[in-house]
Amino acid sequence: MPFIGQLQLGKQGITKNFTETLKTYFKNHKNVKISVLKSAGRENIKKHSEEILEGLGKNYSAKIIGFTINLKKWRKEVK
Repeated sequence: MPFIGQLQLGKQGITKNFTETLKTYFKNHKNVKISVLKSAGRENIKKHSEEILEGLGKNYSAKIIGFTINLKKWRKEVK
């Protein structure tokens, strides 16, 4: 089982379909890297990260490095 999945986030931003795709990625991967296209805007990366975490739930954490959002799923619920 691969540990890291990869997705791209484009101009459309966070859609319902994107969140559902992300949930299915976490069935097979522990970590997912989301590369944010420059056309989506650098100032919006933190906002996108927060939206993704809100859509996924409490068992996930995010780290932003440049134009990449690294998401990690935790076994136990984060309080």
